[in-house]
Amino acid sequence: MRPLDEKETTQVFEKLFKFTGPNLKHLLERPAVEGPDPEPGRYCLRLHRNRVYYASEALVRRATAVARPRLAAVGTPIGKFTHHGAFHLTVHALDLLAAHARRRVWLKPDSERSFLFGNSVPKSSLARITENTKAEDGVVVMSMADVPLGFGIAARSAQDCRKADTNAVVVLHQADAGEYLRKEEELM
Repeated sequence: MRPLDEKETTQVFEKLFKFTGPNLKHLLERPAVEGPDPEPGRYCLRLHRNRVYYASEALVRRATAVARPRLAAVGTPIGKFTHHGAFHLTVHALDLLAAHARRRVWLKPDSERSFLFGNSVPKSSLARITENTKAEDGVVVMSMADVPLGFGIAARSAQDCRKADTNAVVVLHQADAGEYLRKEEELM
């Protein structure tokens, strides 16, 4: 387990910024609430076996006592680096993104299952969308009860969604909570 280098940090922050915008600073600057120490410090990002973890500094300090081959994970895994060096957010980052997201999309109750099976969101499934959403912005997909279901990339702006055909894709699927069941072995 090691800190991210400059190139890796840039890739991770660019991806997170796509979803959180200026709220990104709140992810790392907020005081940690987990960890065995009375004052666990702040949160930080660490790389272990091509996976990026979001953990409190106190937890990271304690994890250094464990040998690398025996360390399974520390903190919340938020993404992974591919063999080619690209960074991909995983479904584990959903809670962090939902708490700090700047753009959201709400689905109609009857179309939630389709999204949870890995499909993109057509206009007919859309209940609401954040007003200032632009094409290619990162959005968190929510149920009407404000439960985060997943995240994706807006294929159209909020204004274009009003004029679009009912079968037009509005949000391109990236990750959803159904992956915990579909890709159980791959996620761990």
